[in-house]
Order: sequence, then structure tokens, then C-alpha cells
Amino acid sequence: MFRDFVVTQAGDGQRIDLFLTQACDGYSRTQIRAAVQNDGATIDGRIVRPSFRLRAGQQLRFRVPDEMTDDVVPENIALDILYEDDGLVVVNKPAGMVVHPARGNWTGTLTSALAHRFQSLSDIGGPTRPGIVHRLDRDTSGVIVVAKTNATHIHLADQFHDRHVEKEYFAITMGPIDRDRDVIDMPIGRHPYQRDKMAIREGHETSKPASTFYEVIRRCGRFTQVRVRPKTGRTHQIRVHLSHIGTPILCDRLYAGHSVVPRWMLLGESQSAAKSDIVLSRQALHARRLTFSHPQTGKEMTFEAPIPEDLQRAIDVIEGN
Repeated sequence: MFRDFVVTQAGDGQRIDLFLTQACDGYSRTQIRAAVQNDGATIDGRIVRPSFRLRAGQQLRFRVPDEMTDDVVPENIALDILYEDDGLVVVNKPAGMVVHPARGNWTGTLTSALAHRFQSLSDIGGPTRPGIVHRLDRDTSGVIVVAKTNATHIHLADQFHDRHVEKEYFAITMGPIDRDRDVIDMPIGRHPYQRDKMAIREGHETSKPASTFYEVIRRCGRFTQVRVRPKTGRTHQIRVHLSHIGTPILCDRLYAGHSVVPRWMLLGESQSAAKSDIVLSRQALHARRLTFSHPQTGKEMTFEAPIPEDLQRAIDVIEGN
């Protein structure tokens, strides 16, 4: 549900999260801030962050957060199923879909779609994560495996824990990567002052070892297409590591500083002289391939998701096609 406001003189200069907390009864400032942080508020059609200062006369649209619940509500959402048997399902997750319910994202999740389509899913992860063995970020597309039974869940989870699962990602980075291939070994922990970010942190209590192998596929002027194989599975690992070497992932809101990529940015033109059409509106990261041993047969299986249309469109612009 959306609510629309016109900012009055009384709201001039006020933070948007405080303004909405006062305007929307029944929600705490923490809930409002989380909803805004998850792209829930726009000013004159532009997505803003919780710290945004309002100006009188601006048009504010706010997506009111749903009531929090511990139960997954089944929703009839289409899924791109790559493989299915009695024990597991392999899905090509679209960008923009949250894997499981969390603060600010209670509907439209992968688990809601799975609960509608399948009668039985593993319950080891708890009531909000039926079948979920591993995660992908909301704006990362690609291959994800889901367990239907607890036995399958345990077997797959052990493979992930023991690093027997091979994960390959495709990414477009900002800036040319100088080496053809390399391994980034840098510990990752919580960002010191931004709650939704991770950072390279050595010796901190939240830090964990993280290792990422990358290989350049093609350099295209100011951008690089790269193949990435994370050896560990830390939160935001690929995004943090590529940003650390000076080549953040294109259109990464947290680590590259922008949430949309217009054509003029890819072409290197001035903003005033170029068309303003948006080419990409999510981070250019795609889980392209996943390899694991089938829990029942022991056979090694590999699943691949093709490059999605939005990333291909960005590639075409960068390559001049």
C-alpha cells in the first residue's frame, strides 16, 4: 500500500524518516527507516535514503511496510525452475527478489513463491526460511538451490560448509582490472558505522576470512567483464572484495555509490548532452553457475543461468553493439 504526501512548510528541512514516523501511526521509527532504506520512499519520483532532508512542496510517495509476521505467506509468483526432483529445486532467481522475509521485505519473496508452488520444503532454517540452504542478495540474479526435505538440506548445507560447492558469478566492474586473474584474500566484517554494509576489517570481532578468485573475461574501456569464484561465502563478499581493489561492481548502490546507470554514464558522455534513459537499475552481479553433488545419487551436477536481459543490455552499450 502506498501513501502520498505533499511536504508542508512544517516539514521543511525535516529528515524523511522522522517525518514519516510522525505521519504514519502504528510504526516505529526503526520500521520506517528500514522501509525507506529498502527503496520504499520517493521524492518527486526519485528514490531517497532515510537521512534525506525534505523541502516544502515536494511530492512524497511511501510504500507502507506490511505487518511483521513469522509465517511465510504463499504467493502466486512465477518462478524460472532450472531443475526439480523429489529432494531439491534449482531456481534462476530474478534480480529484485528477496530470498526470505526480513525487515522491510515481508512479501514478494522467493520463499513465498516456493510455498505456493511446492507442498513440502525443508524446515531446518525455521518458519521464515523454508527450503533455503544459501542466499543471494536481493539485486543479484542467478542460480540458487532449494531443499525439499530435511535430509537434502543437511547434505547440501554440509557441502557449502566444507566448500565443496563451486559457485561462479559474472560481474561488470567500474574501472579496468589490471591483472588478468588473481585471488583476493581479505577478511570481511561489519562496516564500522553503516549497518547495511560490510567492509574489509582485520582483527575485528565481526571479521571472518574471505577469499575470492577472479578472472577477466573482457576489458571494455572504463569497464571490465569478470568471472568470479568465491571460495568462502561471506555477506556481500564479491561486492566488498571488488570494491577493495578499486573496481566496484557497476550500479552497486552500497559500494559504487549509485543505484541506476543511464546510457550517458556507460558511453562516457556528459550528462547534459546525452539521453537520460536508464540502462541498468541494479548491481551488475549474476550467479551464473552452481556445481554440487546430488545428495541422493552423489553425482556431480552443474546448473547455469544465462545472462539476464538487463545485464546483456548494459554489455551491448559498453561494447558499442
